[in-house]
This record gives sequence, C-alpha cells and structure tokens, in this order.
Amino acid sequence: MTDVLSGIRVVELAAWTFVPAAGAVLADWGADVIKVEHPETGDPQRGLISSGIVTGAGEVNHFVEQPNRGKRSVGLDTSTPEGLELLMTLIETADVFITNLLPDSRQRMGIDVDQIRARNPKIIYARGHGYGTKGELSAQGGFDLAAYWARGGIGDAYSDGTGSYPPIQRPGFGDSYGGLALAAGIAAALVKRERTGEPSVVDVSLLNAAIWQLGPDIVGSGVTGQDIPKFNLDEMPNPVAGIYKTGDNRFIAFVLLQADRFWSDFCTRLGRTDLIDDERFANATVRFGNRKQCIAELRASFASESLAHWEKAFAGFDGVWDVMRTAHEVHSDPQVIANGYLPRVTDAKSNEFALAASPAQFNEIPLDLTRAPAHGEHTDAVLAELGFSEDEIIEFKINSVVL
Repeated sequence: MTDVLSGIRVVELAAWTFVPAAGAVLADWGADVIKVEHPETGDPQRGLISSGIVTGAGEVNHFVEQPNRGKRSVGLDTSTPEGLELLMTLIETADVFITNLLPDSRQRMGIDVDQIRARNPKIIYARGHGYGTKGELSAQGGFDLAAYWARGGIGDAYSDGTGSYPPIQRPGFGDSYGGLALAAGIAAALVKRERTGEPSVVDVSLLNAAIWQLGPDIVGSGVTGQDIPKFNLDEMPNPVAGIYKTGDNRFIAFVLLQADRFWSDFCTRLGRTDLIDDERFANATVRFGNRKQCIAELRASFASESLAHWEKAFAGFDGVWDVMRTAHEVHSDPQVIANGYLPRVTDAKSNEFALAASPAQFNEIPLDLTRAPAHGEHTDAVLAELGFSEDEIIEFKINSVVL
C-alpha cells in the first residue's frame, strides 16, 4: 500500500461491493480502514461463493477479496446498546465514516449524520446509494444492475437497438466505478477539512455515476433532442475506427481518427495496396460514402489470416490499435505486469492470487496489497486500541456484542 493517506482512519459500515470498493481504494492509499460487520452474518457477500451462486476456486473468495483488501474487520452487533456505543467510541477516533445503509436504517440505528457528528464533529460522512438523496427513490436500495446499468442508460447504450435483449453487465461493473468515485470525493473532502477545518458530507449514487460515464451520449441527446445513434460495425463512419475479426476468431480494434494520415501504411500492412488509390476509398470523404463496401473489403482481408499474423504485420505501426483480450489474458499481459496493475497477495490459507489495483499510482510505485480480512479477524486488536481490557473484551463476547 502507498502512504498518501497514512494516519487517516476510516470506519466502514457497508456490505456488497459499491461502498466497500471505496474503502478498498482508501486502504490502497494507506488509510486504516476498519470494516464493521455483524458478528453472526458478516457482510452477506461473504456467502456468495460458498453458497454456489458464483464460481470460485481453491477456497479463494474473490468477491470478498477485491473490494475488501487491506482492511481490518470488527464483528460488532450495532443493534444492541453496548454495540452501538462501541461503534460510536470507534467513530470518535475516525476521520471518515462510510456507509451504504438506507436512510430509515441509519435513523433507526442512530447513525445518521447529526448523530455521528454529535460524537465526532470533524468526521467526514460519506454515503453510497442507488438513486440520490432527493426524490421519491431516495430511500430505495439499488444494486448496480438496476440503478447504474438499467436506469442510468448504460445497458441501452450497448444494446443493438433491434428490440433484442440488451447485454447483461459484468459483476460489480458499476459498483467498482462508483466506489472509485466515492473514494475520490472522500479524498477531496479530506483536503478541504485540512485547509478549512470544515468536514463534508459526501454522496455518490450509482445513477449519477452512470450519467457521468455515459456523459457524451446523455449530453449529446439533450442537445440534439434525440438518442445518439448506436454504433453499427457494418457501417462505421470511419472504417479504420472499428473492430475486425481475424481468421482464428479473435478481434482487433483500430482507432485511426486521422484516417488519411495512416491509410497508405494501414493498407500496405494489410497486404491491400490496391485499396490505397482505389477511387472509392482514396480519402476519408469517399470512404465515408462507401463505408459499407470499404468495411467489407477490410473484413475479408483480416479474416484471411490469424491474429498472430496481424500482430506481426502491424508491429511498429504508428496508428493506435490493440487486440481485444480476455480477462484471463490480462494476467499475462507484459504491460500489466511491468506496471504492477495486478499485484499478488496471499490469503490466510496460503492461497496466492492477483487482485486488481485501483488505478492511481503515486511516484510511479505500484501498489503492494494485502488480503481481505476474515470475518471479525481484528475485533480484539481494535478494541484493545480503544482501551478495553482483555476481561472487558471477553465480557462483550459472552454477551454476543462482538465476534
């Protein structure tokens, strides 16, 4: 981990991926992130792989490891008076409190903004939610498939527009992005507090995260008064800004926005020098008018050889292009390895595996991550830090206040 947030303590009362992902980013940056979990059930995400809902291997619960690495876990029953008081005692030592609990739950538990600030006036209070703090859906829960992918327009943007089912989002897709946004907001609030002494309430919704990520489409549709046309690979306006299939069913993406600058070299490497001066394709203007025919010619050429052939043919090409890789192939990507984007960790059972590093690096130093905590693994240590004796901690456990 880096040390840019060294000395910052974060108390996280959240489950699943979205808000815990924000805690993971803050832990990556050096904060002491304490994950508060119910002593019996813990974060329900812990049960996904063991229940068979998602695929796992080698006893590694990657759905827990990715958004919870680098944290400490405290098993604490905040529904009891003693447990709530322990939480408040912990919050008194913290710089940041983050949660994804809904408004009625926060009020009922006694952990809403005013109640937390009564115990720690300088704490930054951060919330992750589905639909925002105002409006009729402000109290409604929202996973990213609903609030981000569906309502935010992302899924429709990737549909083919024919009325067929849109593509389903990948696991935690909006959650991971929303968590990064929440961590960034918290970092900004820490800077403000450092300069002015004033704490902030930070909010990120999955709906707003989708609107930001789909900004060009959403802003454009507002300007034009209609939905932005879907991309159709059969007739892309610029034939050399598209995707082509190789003879062994792999795909290559080209992004030659200055098409005329690269056209001659592109055709030469493709083995189609006949296309360079073809009057149908000789410049960007005529290629646009004949784009279907041009794309058909390029597709036929790319389909004639394997990916390995085209990787060799376009080696050293000045235009921007790349191969569409699978998630598993990313692990062996030399660029990923060189930059430390998939640091390896070892869990408590000696399983070694890679985690996805959060995107920011400081001073060109890759992140050095640690595993996610076991359920309640650090309860005793954290309570001892708060000044409780061994006998007091044992009494809490006898009364089922802590794990």
